Amino acid sequence: MTGQVDDAQENEGTDEGAEEVSYTAVLLTQGNHRFYTLAMPTDVLAETCVVDPRVENPIDGFQRLLDEKRAHEIADYIDNGFGTIPGSIILSAQPQAELEYTRKSRTIKFRKTPRSFLILDGQHRVYGFKLAKTHLRVPVVIYNKLTRAEETRLFMDINTKQRPVPPELILDIKRLAEIETDSEALLRDVFDTFNKDPASPLFGLLSPSERKPGKISRVTFNQSVKPIWSSLSNSDYDAIYAALCAYLHAWTAALKAVSADNNLTNPTLFKAIMLAFPTIAQRVSDRFDADYSQKNFGKILNSLFENIKKNDVLKPGTSHKALHETFRKALSAGFSLGKTK
Repeated sequence: MTGQVDDAQENEGTDEGAEEVSYTAVLLTQGNHRFYTLAMPTDVLAETCVVDPRVENPIDGFQRLLDEKRAHEIADYIDNGFGTIPGSIILSAQPQAELEYTRKSRTIKFRKTPRSFLILDGQHRVYGFKLAKTHLRVPVVIYNKLTRAEETRLFMDINTKQRPVPPELILDIKRLAEIETDSEALLRDVFDTFNKDPASPLFGLLSPSERKPGKISRVTFNQSVKPIWSSLSNSDYDAIYAALCAYLHAWTAALKAVSADNNLTNPTLFKAIMLAFPTIAQRVSDRFDADYSQKNFGKILNSLFENIKKNDVLKPGTSHKALHETFRKALSAGFSLGKTK
């Protein structure tokens, strides 16, 4: 669709040269509020909405207050014809709009000015509409004659009481949507095997589709593995899983020896453990002819644990990079080429 509107009547207004437009709308009442629901062309939304009524230039307001990258992603999504945007944009009519509703014909009309509406929800979508070349018709909800306090309360309610879809669930269902990349598919398979294999060191410790205390979520697992992906991606799935499984079994045993095995699911510790994998695996390769067994990983970890403090793994803090640096220094201090312990 190119922005042509079948049920919209557009008439030239004479007030300060602003164009007046009208659309079929339905009046609804919820609690103490009344609002109108309608379908509006995206180009009209782009021309009439602001995110901050105090900003002199509406376009600058979008660019200053919102994430331009996200808006470009929405614009590309629209222009490439990938799908639909069914969620309603929620607006508050401003005095400049001079909005009127005719009950008999079920239409609203308003003046099309750059500040006719304040966006209460859907700011990034409207910014995307401004950037997109393609015009659509999208659902819109319009409140009228709200005070600034009422607008603020509605904005807070909309943006605090709506719960976004957890990123763990998005990752979990990407396969069903058939939009996984090859690396995402391989990560999913590795995670799922760790989750389902009773012999896995992570069996019972993973949560595929949501965050749970004492569990490693799919998002945390992926964030932990992605930084070391280059050291894994040239191997097949079986080799990747076998090596990581042996590695984490060795870590579980080493942590248990210092009464810290319950900390394996701590995100900081888990990310630092995974970040150390390439270095430790290289030591295993050099000393044990690439025999990536739990026993051989354990021998390398013995020298690491000889050179760290117990609290490094009992109280890992919040920075996995700092903890990884502690591990790296401990490995350097405890390693010599001729050492066979």
